[in-house]
Amino acid sequence: MIHMNRILWTLTATRQLRKLKDAALRQRIYRETQSLADFPHCQQVKKLVNAAHDYRLRVGDFRVFFSFDGAIKIIRIEEVKKRNERTY
Repeated sequence: MIHMNRILWTLTATRQLRKLKDAALRQRIYRETQSLADFPHCQQVKKLVNAAHDYRLRVGDFRVFFSFDGAIKIIRIEEVKKRNERTY
């Protein structure tokens, strides 16, 4: 039996996603985060070093920052940010 990860969104990440004006982009980011249920077997994810968050998921020009608790299989979406020089 395969156990999928549970995905939780912080209030900050939810607000950041809602602020995006482009509805199609919001849907794409949300849809891509659902692939994290199969983490660590998913694409476009990178483990971060010396950063505020553990991992990042790349979705076009946006980065979704998250942490993973492998013991209880929870993905915690921390932030959704447009990629620029201040993103990391």
